[in-house]
Amino acid sequence: MASSPTDAAIALTRLGLGARPGEIERVAADPRGWATAQIRPQGAPQPSGQFADTAQRVAQYVDYQSDAGQVRRDRRSAPQVGATSTSMAQTAPAPDTDPDAVARREARQAARREITQDTAQEFLARAQLGATTDDGFAERWTLFWANAVTVSAVKFASGAFVGQYEREAIRPHVFGRFEDLVLAAEQHPAMLLYLDQARSVGPDSVAGARRNAGLNENLAREMMELHTVGADAGYTQADVTELARALTGWSIPTARDQRQPARPRRARMAAAQAQPAANGFVFRPNVHEPGDRTVMGKTYPAAGLAQGQDILRDLARHPATAKRLSRRLAAHFVADDPPPALVARLEDAWTRSGGDLAQVARALVEAPETWTPQPAKIKTPYDFVVSTHRALGTRPQRIQPLRQALLDMGQPPFAAPSPEGWPDAAADWAGPDALVKRLNWSRTAADAAQAADPNAVAAAALSARLGERTRLAVARAESRPEALTLLFMSPEFQRR
Repeated sequence: MASSPTDAAIALTRLGLGARPGEIERVAADPRGWATAQIRPQGAPQPSGQFADTAQRVAQYVDYQSDAGQVRRDRRSAPQVGATSTSMAQTAPAPDTDPDAVARREARQAARREITQDTAQEFLARAQLGATTDDGFAERWTLFWANAVTVSAVKFASGAFVGQYEREAIRPHVFGRFEDLVLAAEQHPAMLLYLDQARSVGPDSVAGARRNAGLNENLAREMMELHTVGADAGYTQADVTELARALTGWSIPTARDQRQPARPRRARMAAAQAQPAANGFVFRPNVHEPGDRTVMGKTYPAAGLAQGQDILRDLARHPATAKRLSRRLAAHFVADDPPPALVARLEDAWTRSGGDLAQVARALVEAPETWTPQPAKIKTPYDFVVSTHRALGTRPQRIQPLRQALLDMGQPPFAAPSPEGWPDAAADWAGPDALVKRLNWSRTAADAAQAADPNAVAAAALSARLGERTRLAVARAESRPEALTLLFMSPEFQRR
């Protein structure tokens, strides 16, 4: 298929994360080939850096849990306010004066800081990859799926694993089968903690019969509504409850598992059955709700772990999943109100391939609707920051200014506001206050930029997409920072 002068700019700014200096010229010979060459069975490239894997982070998190439990025990054993007994004061010093209790509390705080700082560095590494990668389509495709099955650092517990979640549950699977991606996502500690699945107990399970613990439907509800078939698929609350029962037992390691010698024999046996997999996932048979389950008209026999997995795979293969996620893909890559023909192409590729995301990605690249010249998508703050660095040929150097910029613009790192993920429509990002925040950051970025010629930056970043009005505004600006600010705030640069 012949390429127009605009196609390379469309490939890099719509399918990718923005053009770096000289990149449009390199891609111009075959923009579609540039994108399809990134569809690899091994998934998307990984950010650089030495970070804990999921197993290592589980060990850190379990240690943190253990320290937290001891701190709580210290507080419970402290003398009550108003107690005057000398013996009580001698045997139970206050936790803020007892050296051992203070040391335990400080160790817990240090462990939390270490995990939080490591997660922040993971985000910086991800942004640096976005700013420098030659595989912009693979990176945008990855970010879409990480947002479609989102976890969020709004909870410390899930935030502790969010970097591992993207690296191990999302990136390796983005060009594989959707059912494999969604299973890896749902069973990762980040998701199990974010949606409270690790606390869900079957009421009629061995553990449920012994203690006052109950079913948690959060994961089941979001699995159906947001991750697979969607609210329009015709399922009922009874289906959600049945799925939640099937998912009981899906969990993560805990500090209690490590205290086996001091626990009753029954508890030691239950812990021994719950050995973690490499991804940190644990299935606990003693909290799994026994019995058959019926979800969306199909009955699944009692099968322990396999019961929930079988239901999830069927939800992933359901026609409603193909329809809903095909539309969401088209809305992300092309337009908030996507062309019906594009949605139909993606849905057809999804259905014919059995949810092979590589085939869906190729269908997106090959669709004529993908290459319409008019940009219709507003960049999110993260897109905006990353594409600005790409235009300047730079990358973020420190997490603090990056975090503050994204916080100011309403998209703090790894912190989607709900299980729906970050919004993806112009109305959510183009309000007056949001544009003022973008202007302020644009000025800061322009002041710090080392680019010698703003006209060259504009041409390299937008090429044929650079309008005459913006070109003249940049050329006539009174200073280099003013010229770059005008470029970054131009409609051509703000849209993709």
